[in-house]
Amino acid sequence: MLGLLSDAVPRDLFPNAQFELYQMSNFQQPMEEGISLFLYRIAANTSRRNLPPTTGPDGRRFRPPIPVDLYYIATAWAPTAVRQQRLLGWAIRMFEDVPVLPTGLLNNYGPEPEIFKQGETVEIILDSLTLQDLNNFWGVSKSSLQLSVGYVARMLHIQSSMPMTEYAEVQTREFGVGKV
Repeated sequence: MLGLLSDAVPRDLFPNAQFELYQMSNFQQPMEEGISLFLYRIAANTSRRNLPPTTGPDGRRFRPPIPVDLYYIATAWAPTAVRQQRLLGWAIRMFEDVPVLPTGLLNNYGPEPEIFKQGETVEIILDSLTLQDLNNFWGVSKSSLQLSVGYVARMLHIQSSMPMTEYAEVQTREFGVGKV
């Protein structure tokens, strides 16, 4: 997500914009101008909980992946309120223009090459932040309240490296119905 923003930012409007993944300590001394993403929650995706097993390149079958949703807070940082609002507005528009990140894009900007398998995608969805979420977040960070918006990265698959045990197929069935 950050690589996509960094490549697409209109440098004539935001020449010094940075795009960084933040952890809580980064909020004590934030960037001058840009967008930060803070992962504040991870949850199992309940819409596709039972995925089929995966097959490796050598034909071995592995336990099914776990689909998770990652909940982010995107925060705009800028010297003025107008600039902050314009930057966040541009980022929201960018995420809406590219709501599904395909394998090639994910592997291009990912931490490791080829971490996503062919056909895997991640959906980026604008999510409402509750007043409780904002209060918890900005209350703990000890920073001044900034313009923020929530996003969910849906259907990220966490693959298993545990092979499935294969058993011989059942040849016949014998039912002992009525026998004592």
